[in-house]
Amino acid sequence: MIQGIFYARFFPTEGTKIYAQSPPGCIVPVPGVNKPPLFDFNILQEYIIPKKAFYNRYITATDPDGKYVVLGFPVSITGKYERNEFIFNFGLVVEADVDQIPYEPVVRRLAVTFAEMEKQNNYLSQDVRGSEYPDRRPIDSLLEIVKEDLNNYGECMIPVDEANTINMKLFPHHPTPPDVQGWHVPVAKMKFGDIVDPTWDLTLQRVIQHIDGVNDVRRIAFAADVSLDLARLALRHLLYYDTILLLDIFFFGSCYAPRPGVHDFVANVGGIVDECANYVCIGPGAAAGGNGVAASTANGTASKQQQHRVSNYQLIKLMTTFCVGKTVMEWLKGHMDAGFEVLRYIDVRRLVQFGVIKGCLYRVHKYVVSKQYLAALASGQAHPRAKGDPLQKYTDGRHSFDQIMTEQNLTDAEIMSRLKSFPAPAGDLTVLYR
Repeated sequence: MIQGIFYARFFPTEGTKIYAQSPPGCIVPVPGVNKPPLFDFNILQEYIIPKKAFYNRYITATDPDGKYVVLGFPVSITGKYERNEFIFNFGLVVEADVDQIPYEPVVRRLAVTFAEMEKQNNYLSQDVRGSEYPDRRPIDSLLEIVKEDLNNYGECMIPVDEANTINMKLFPHHPTPPDVQGWHVPVAKMKFGDIVDPTWDLTLQRVIQHIDGVNDVRRIAFAADVSLDLARLALRHLLYYDTILLLDIFFFGSCYAPRPGVHDFVANVGGIVDECANYVCIGPGAAAGGNGVAASTANGTASKQQQHRVSNYQLIKLMTTFCVGKTVMEWLKGHMDAGFEVLRYIDVRRLVQFGVIKGCLYRVHKYVVSKQYLAALASGQAHPRAKGDPLQKYTDGRHSFDQIMTEQNLTDAEIMSRLKSFPAPAGDLTVLYR
């Protein structure tokens, strides 16, 4: 939120002066306002109108207390002015912990707009506070409207005079999403059926229909009859707007291990165990799975109460017994040998998915490393052979088994069988879990 907005000018004899500010007294004290300024203007004035090297550049300055940041774009216009130069700056004051990226275009737009108006009709250099220019809106009122509209609506459209209008909009900044790979599984965080529009991109509409928390990206591309690259691009677009999560493919041969977040699960912080029970328990009366359930879990809302409710103790025991080196199948067999029929009461895929989404579990990936191939890579002598084993390029320790299975259409058992007959010296290959 914008805490203050100001217009500063440089006067050859007086130096930097705040010509207009909103709210009154936010930068420098004014008569009748008892509220203190946001920061000490005397300390930051050399950054509000800086040295010539910083003219026509976007600059930021933090107050000594580290509480506020001044965003500005000082402008210098040469012409028939005193000392042949007119220097000014329109700046915003925001809190130091606020994301400043959305405000940079606003500061630039203010500077460019008023610079053009100054070049056209000397809008800034002429004092318009008096009655000499009744058709012009004072800068004080313009700044107040800009601040209020941007804070309340995120945009503003303000007519300045008959020829000029200030149009600005705050656009939220989203970090660049990671690449979407063919072995990822997208999970919806909302019900796309409620928001999808016929004007949406056709590829996106096709892809959305097959997001169910089970299908991987490659399977979604095949089911939607679109190329894999287009499906990845569409899902990356959804990921940019934080509407989906990316998980790993679920296999009973995969390994999972607890994260520090499992402590919250044990303590049932926020009723997380009850939420887990509503999501993973199966049997008569259990809620139907699919996109809606995945979205509800991701958003932290519980589905309807199940009839076959597993005790909190049993759910905690199930969640905390995942460990490195033990596959889901081995974990399952251990509990069934102990007398608890897991598959009768629990959807194992949902349990694992819930643990990963909530930060209780993480996937332990499997990699294969060839010492000989790494040595060849280090010396620059590794070259793909025309009739070589296609698995060789995956033996550098950077490609998980999920990627190999997706790109080579092999199962985990088939990969291990191929590695046993891999043309390499004995002991050269090592399978790592991390």
